[in-house]
Amino acid sequence: MAEQIGYRVVGTIKGVKGFCGAGHKVGDKLELSGHSSGGLCGFFYHALFPQIIMLQFGGGFPPEWGDPDVIEMDCMDKFNLVTIELRRIRE
Repeated sequence: MAEQIGYRVVGTIKGVKGFCGAGHKVGDKLELSGHSSGGLCGFFYHALFPQIIMLQFGGGFPPEWGDPDVIEMDCMDKFNLVTIELRRIRE
């Protein structure tokens, strides 16, 4: 088994407006990293990759922007919008 590099990043689907072609549903949890899409739609994973890497390796936004361990993002399909929360797990 490969050694964990950096922090764990867990994505939780927070909203689905319309129909998600990849089958994501509210409440789905996905383990994400620079090496694994965790089953996330490839288009969405590609768009989220920079934020996943930032969280995985300890980066963050300024604290005045909110919790540095959490980011909420939307997929690019605005007609069938999927919203995900990315959370860095500090263990």
